Amino acid sequence: MAENIRIAIVGAGMGGLAAALSLAKAGHKNITVYENATNMGFVGAGIQLAPNMARILDQLGCWGPIRDEAVQCANTSIREGSTDKELGFVDLGYVREKYGYPHMVGHRASLANGLYDGCKKESGITFKLGNIVTDVRFLPKPTFTVTPSSGTGSPQTVECDILLGADGVKSNTRVAMLKELGHTGSARDSGQAAYRIMLTREQMQHDPELVKLLDSDTVTRWIGEKKHIIAYPIHNKQIYNLSTAQPDTNFAGAPDAQYTTKGSKKAMLDYYGDFCPMIHRMLDLVPEGEVVEWKLRVHDPLQTWVHGATALMGDACHPTLPHMAQGAAQAIEDGAVLGVVLNPGRIADGKPATIEYALRLYEKLRKPRAEALVELAAENGRAMHLGTGKAKEERDKMFAALKSGAGTVPDKWADADIQAQVYGVNVIAEAEELCQKEGLGSKL
Repeated sequence: MAENIRIAIVGAGMGGLAAALSLAKAGHKNITVYENATNMGFVGAGIQLAPNMARILDQLGCWGPIRDEAVQCANTSIREGSTDKELGFVDLGYVREKYGYPHMVGHRASLANGLYDGCKKESGITFKLGNIVTDVRFLPKPTFTVTPSSGTGSPQTVECDILLGADGVKSNTRVAMLKELGHTGSARDSGQAAYRIMLTREQMQHDPELVKLLDSDTVTRWIGEKKHIIAYPIHNKQIYNLSTAQPDTNFAGAPDAQYTTKGSKKAMLDYYGDFCPMIHRMLDLVPEGEVVEWKLRVHDPLQTWVHGATALMGDACHPTLPHMAQGAAQAIEDGAVLGVVLNPGRIADGKPATIEYALRLYEKLRKPRAEALVELAAENGRAMHLGTGKAKEERDKMFAALKSGAGTVPDKWADADIQAQVYGVNVIAEAEELCQKEGLGSKL
């Protein structure tokens, strides 16, 4: 039976979890998720929960608990880092009315747990934790080696009918696929790194100016030359989340596989030394020894995401800089579309050619959109990080015009026209339409 087609998903991040849940909801009964980590104790900092993500989570039945812990964004304020002067202000109240869901912010762990809890309710999903997937081969059917990450136990060879590589920017699946196809597309440094900081209400309570930020419904972006900070309250306003972007200087000489490193508090304060005193006070609240820096990596667009019955998804094929807050949302969109094109009724014969055709439709729909958003995020970062010069003068004129009620928002994340292109797309409906147009069977 088609629903017993063996589906293996490598990686239990946002994309892998969304794919597993979407495929189970579509009727698949034999889905196995392989994850390096030995437990699903999710970590991380804040994350933006945009309407295009919320719409999918709602359809998958796991939005409620995530929403209940999140904070609704009423507005966004773009400010000059050095002075705290407001450059632009955008009321986000229209977002719910226009797209059916408000723009919200929450904890990354809450989002991951919501998806994981949804998966655990589906009998067709099995998790195999503490397993490293290597030696991926693609034809005639996908096979790979599974090795316990504990170092104990023997490697096993696994065959499946469909393999989904959701194994992140360091994806072994991508590396193997590119090698076999003779393509290029290795991950590369973006030249940027990020501090991800969470300050508790207890840490901030003695500073009225900081408490005011925590009690607001505002997403604030402080911008400066080659750097910015974006911040917002999460966890029912008990935590203030800050995410930065600045030149990557802390990873010099670090192994290529290293993506996080212990940061220096002094270096962090020095990076933002030209920002206003309020920012200094916030950053100074981070305990010594708890500064962690993330290397931000990207790679050039791949020639293909699909090889036989294998497809890449999420950061394995379109890692994106965080400047549009769409990384997780785009991985979740991937998972939702896979649930449509791989519906058991559409691949009922289980033939490799039928599965590959379905995956090609996934790629046809998702690749242009995801890659456009990757470039848009990079472009937005460049615009927000301008130093002294004509380009910055022109950008700030646009901010000034915005305050007079005219023009577009230089911060593309907050621009209504750009939001329409991002939030206004229902990828599930588009996938259904594409399947019908391209003659990919009918769903059950």
